[in-house]
Amino acid sequence: MIRLFRFLKPYRIPIALVFVLIFLQSLSDLYLPTLMANIVDTGIVKGDTSYILRIGSFMLVVAIGGTICAVAGNFYAARVAIGFGRLVRGKLFTHVERFSLHEFDQVGTASLITRTTNDTTQVQLVLAIMLRMMISAPLMGIGGIIMAVSQDAQLAWVLIAAVPVLALAIYIIMAKSIPLFQAVQVKLDKLNLVLDEGLAGVRVIRAFDRIDHEKRRFDEANHDLMDVSISVNRIVATLMPVMMLVLNLATIAIVWFGGIRINNGEMQIGALIAFLQYAMQILFALLMLSMMFIMLPRASASAKRINEVLDVKPEIKDAEVLDDTDTERGYVEFKDVTFSYPGAEEPALCDISFSARPGEVTAIIGGTGSGKTTLVSLIPRLYDVDPAVASGRILVDGVDIRTMSQEHLRSKIGFVPQKAVLFSGTITENIHYGKADASELEIRHAADVAQATEFISEMTDGFDSLIAQGGTNVSGGQKQRLSIARALVRRPEIYVFDDSFSALDFKTDSKLRAALKKETLDATVLIVAQRVSTVMDADQIIVLDEGRIAGIGTHRELMGTSEVYREIVSSQLSLEEIA
Repeated sequence: MIRLFRFLKPYRIPIALVFVLIFLQSLSDLYLPTLMANIVDTGIVKGDTSYILRIGSFMLVVAIGGTICAVAGNFYAARVAIGFGRLVRGKLFTHVERFSLHEFDQVGTASLITRTTNDTTQVQLVLAIMLRMMISAPLMGIGGIIMAVSQDAQLAWVLIAAVPVLALAIYIIMAKSIPLFQAVQVKLDKLNLVLDEGLAGVRVIRAFDRIDHEKRRFDEANHDLMDVSISVNRIVATLMPVMMLVLNLATIAIVWFGGIRINNGEMQIGALIAFLQYAMQILFALLMLSMMFIMLPRASASAKRINEVLDVKPEIKDAEVLDDTDTERGYVEFKDVTFSYPGAEEPALCDISFSARPGEVTAIIGGTGSGKTTLVSLIPRLYDVDPAVASGRILVDGVDIRTMSQEHLRSKIGFVPQKAVLFSGTITENIHYGKADASELEIRHAADVAQATEFISEMTDGFDSLIAQGGTNVSGGQKQRLSIARALVRRPEIYVFDDSFSALDFKTDSKLRAALKKETLDATVLIVAQRVSTVMDADQIIVLDEGRIAGIGTHRELMGTSEVYREIVSSQLSLEEIA
């Protein structure tokens, strides 16, 4: 948890101010019982009314000053804690954004959400308490002991007996609760995962009438979390009764033995009152520390989980942009590329070599699991050609993509993923995502080329119509066309369409490809497709089979040279269409 405190550097001055204010508040609290003892022993016993009024007025000033310091200290402590939480969440989000898809798969989306929200909140809450207690509790405890001994040293043995008992209780409870708090966060991850799947897949769940099954999954995860939470809270709940028992026994002992000393003339009444108040302050300081220690195990577990994410070193390392102004723009080349997913027995791609030139359409076709999506995902470095699990080079404009910055590389690419993703907001905002400074004319032109204008114009607000979260209020084909428009508005050097026409009917597919051909005359186009009709007119078709190239050429050439391609064609087209 201490490692996370590096994010407190911007708040050094407010933290120092909090410490000063809490210090002054603690001094005020420590001074008040002594003033009360003086009023009792000097003012009340001797009947000196003027002394009572004078010291009482001074007590009022000290109490008001302490209250102001307490309020101000709590205010600044809260601001620091909230600012700290904001910085940690921002750092987590920024760091995670640099992850490759492999790292996302390792940690899991549900866990990343929990760590960014719930775990950060746990640490933030403990920090707010620590800023107040770090100065207040030790000062009240140590200062209370000193002041209590100054009132009557003989009664100090009561405190000496009480404090170790409380310290031992706190230690035992912490030792048992830390592992359980870690388990709570893991169970919370599981609950979030089930909830996320249940909400995201609600259409499938209802379509297959699996609502009861999902309820059982959720109930199981919910009960697991509840059982662990009850166990840890049962342990923590024993602390307060133990604290109150020791506190009350200490009070009884102080009053009992203090009364004996007063009766023997060895102690004054005011001193006993002050000693009792100091004892309460000492034990209350321990109580405050115990409350912090109750929250500390969970915060420590949360901090560990946050650090685990921050310690992940992204596989994709950025590099400086090399000068590529003299090379052919949009040129893509794979040189003997072999790629394996970590832990996989067989490579996903093996010895892939080909080139894609500007002004040409390169189509990639193959059976399910042949490596089509993996291949095009390597171009924008969604996965990286890591020497540990891969070999070969991928060149864009004659430059190895590992020597380019990710920003520079991706600025050259318009990528349409296999699963069309839309964001909540208007249609215009979704197309703007491809180019932040795109004009209205550019947006409408991109929609025209993507064959999206017709259905957009039929919507109530046209381009200002709202897209629901995940694009649930538009069809699959409409999603794909908006995704294509988002890529087109960039006017990149390289277009990558990863099976982006699968949800389109043949008529729309044909119109879209005709419009794309005019739009991408000077660009390199790579199309991953399942349909032969989509790739037949490509300048170059790459046939993949189990991660290897089974043929490269035009449709006519491959019909004569590639058995794999002939099988794919014959499975989709009639003899008349093939002819």
